[in-house]
Amino acid sequence: MTVRRLDPVLVDRIAAGEVIERPAAAVKELVENAIDAGARTIAVTIAAGGCELIRVVDDGSGMSPGDLALCVERHATSKLPDGDLFAIRSLGFRGEALPSIGSVARLSITTRQRDAAQGSALVVEAGAKGAVRPAAAAPGTRIEVSDLFIFTPARLKFLKSDRAEAQAVSDMLRRLAIAHHEVRFSLEGEHVSAFDWPAEPFSEDGRLRRLGRALGRDFPENALPVETEREGVRLSGFAGLPTFHRGTSAGIHMAVNGRPVRDKLLLSAVRGAYADVVPSDRHPVLYLDVLCDPAVVDVNVHPAKSEVRFRDPALVRGLVVSSLKAALAGAGHRATTTGGARTLDAFRAVFSGGGLGGGPATIQRPNFGSTADWRVPEAHAQPMQAGFSDLAMPSADARAHLAEPPQDALDRPLGAARAQVHGTYIVAQTRDGMVIVDQHAAHERLVYERLKAERAKAGIARQPLLLPEVVELDPVDADRLNAAAADLASLGLVIESFGPGAVLVREAPSAIAGGNLQGIVRDVADALAEHGDAGSLERRLDHVLATMACHNSVRAGRRLRPEEMDALLREMEATPNSGQCNHGRPTYVELKLSDIEKLFGRR
Repeated sequence: MTVRRLDPVLVDRIAAGEVIERPAAAVKELVENAIDAGARTIAVTIAAGGCELIRVVDDGSGMSPGDLALCVERHATSKLPDGDLFAIRSLGFRGEALPSIGSVARLSITTRQRDAAQGSALVVEAGAKGAVRPAAAAPGTRIEVSDLFIFTPARLKFLKSDRAEAQAVSDMLRRLAIAHHEVRFSLEGEHVSAFDWPAEPFSEDGRLRRLGRALGRDFPENALPVETEREGVRLSGFAGLPTFHRGTSAGIHMAVNGRPVRDKLLLSAVRGAYADVVPSDRHPVLYLDVLCDPAVVDVNVHPAKSEVRFRDPALVRGLVVSSLKAALAGAGHRATTTGGARTLDAFRAVFSGGGLGGGPATIQRPNFGSTADWRVPEAHAQPMQAGFSDLAMPSADARAHLAEPPQDALDRPLGAARAQVHGTYIVAQTRDGMVIVDQHAAHERLVYERLKAERAKAGIARQPLLLPEVVELDPVDADRLNAAAADLASLGLVIESFGPGAVLVREAPSAIAGGNLQGIVRDVADALAEHGDAGSLERRLDHVLATMACHNSVRAGRRLRPEEMDALLREMEATPNSGQCNHGRPTYVELKLSDIEKLFGRR
């Protein structure tokens, strides 16, 4: 068979299949060019999900007539002045985007440099380039792409619905807007939620405001700053609190030198950092930017440039994991501020809907016709004739009311314990509201963090059992425990084989020595079976520690004395990650007095 050169237009269309696989990819290439041109305002308009029309208008540096004629030629770029692929400091650099788009659509470019008297225009249709002609134009560049893939109709069959393609454009533009908060971005068109985000100052506060627009208005008050550097690699951004999580990974945003990426290495590092504090079926919300010398990262390993390859991946992964863990540990007892809002919404649903016990809700509204003022503070109101003791449920324990709370305790983040409800929840009073704590979930985290700290410091303290305990198991589970005996001993749990299908427990961690050893050993066997060799040794050991901590925590239904409740609150305030239990659920919710007053119509 004779070898021949492919037609240049056919070559461009083949390249378009790699670079421009859908409208969102075309928008990405055009917007990246605008950012590289120094634009401070970028406006995007789409129609039919981008298939009928893509318009990108920027106020960047623009192009001269000569540059305009050359920019639609294959492999023509202004991003590599010295041809060094190891010094890429721009988003685009391969010079494939514009000729690829022009080969599968109608491409119109109008541009003008800021100091030029007039602009220039060029049209490319099906790969055929027209002549550059003078045109009236504002400083910057205006690009219109119409009838995308009209000359390669087979590709249209693989596109999704207009709504899905429009959503992909919106998601892509949001990622670029997050990574470049100093640029104003706007989007309008069919099937998208239009937005117009102003340019923010090039500062930490500016970035946080942009993140609030992109990730939700609750994100800024539930975000932790991340700023670390190691061996020339710098990590900056904001990480959401563990209890501020979502059902998908769409809230995870990362960039490398300002380039948004969905890199497997970085995603794995994020999951590893949050594995101890977020439920396995939930995902954190964050933005991280890895800043490094372009020579130590290859951004050309993926056609869409969505993945990168680091020269030292272990360094980058370790930096991400350690930085995120340090930020989360520094958050201490903090839990998401949306917990109180969800609690109030639940109250409102009861008040306005089904009421209590499934019957219709009957709320006693204030009688505005009476002489009594229902807004009078409680301290000045007339005492009620009937005592609360006649109305309280048997499971409500108000013994904390026997003494006035210390005034300094009211100023503490978790306040002063006032009551225990249903033997499960601690109600604490703060200066400007109240806190409801799940005593089991909170103590579970406290025990877990104590065991981890002991292991990291000098090994977990263990206590020999006066009478070693025999635990009968499935033979497979027993073999799995015996194989991990050395690792378990480092955690304070000393076991040995006791015949087929049984192990003998000789020592246990001091913190859980009085717990249910039978249940602990069985759950440890399940934990080892679940993780096996898939996770790192540290992760498997942490899972075992979490299992042991759960068994020795204050159980739901146990009555606590006022001093015990206060001690639990103070220890939560001093313990890292105590805002969520070992399973990622919140350990407390906070209700502001102003919100409670609104609930009852006092505001």
